[in-house]
Amino acid sequence: MKLNGTSLNSLPHNKNGKNLHSDADLNDLLTDEMGESHAATSLETPLREDAFELDDDLKIELIEKHFREIMNILGLDLTDDSLKGSPRRVAKMYVKETFSGLNPANKPAPTLFENKFGYNQMLVEKDITVHSYCEHHFVPILGKAHVAYISSGKVIGLSKLNRIVQYFAKRPQVQERLTVQIANELKQILETEDVAVIIDAKHLCVSTRGVNDVESSTVTAAYHGKFEDEATRQELLRYIGTTN
Repeated sequence: MKLNGTSLNSLPHNKNGKNLHSDADLNDLLTDEMGESHAATSLETPLREDAFELDDDLKIELIEKHFREIMNILGLDLTDDSLKGSPRRVAKMYVKETFSGLNPANKPAPTLFENKFGYNQMLVEKDITVHSYCEHHFVPILGKAHVAYISSGKVIGLSKLNRIVQYFAKRPQVQERLTVQIANELKQILETEDVAVIIDAKHLCVSTRGVNDVESSTVTAAYHGKFEDEATRQELLRYIGTTN
């Protein structure tokens, strides 16, 4: 087995051949490897069965308490006017804004209309703002989503496309999962396989820590139905301005 390109067998051993690294060290290596690889374990966002048994007010109260302890451990002076309200502010932000997409009660209700114009070409909503959080380091993922579909008889209110993207983005995420979740939701709502989603985003876990690469971005895509056809896919890419 290798971690960050290093074989576990090559790590220091004692004369009996046992690895000198503790279980805690090995656990840190494994944890870091998972985080740096940006691997996802499932298509669905990992949630416990009792995830919504606590109401939002109680969640805010508990997060405030625990975040205050984190700040204390870091050595911050919580009697300072600038800091004393931070635990509460962070707790409210987490529950009401940053991770509001975890709660299915916040899922946007789709507004569908009959395709009375008989429009049978692709509809593209491009440059939808993506603000999400990396589930490995809990730092932002910032970018743009491009969403396209071809009507099977129904059309959706344009703002709902933005809201669907934002709903799935407002949770701890892996970009590949986010892309697939948006595409699957649109296929179900619009009752069509002819859906495409492209996300181009910067990960602050790459730009502000670790490798500290501020220039790179990550692009993911999900093409379904007619968008699996090369000509249709190239037409979409021309619309969003990513062709050579």
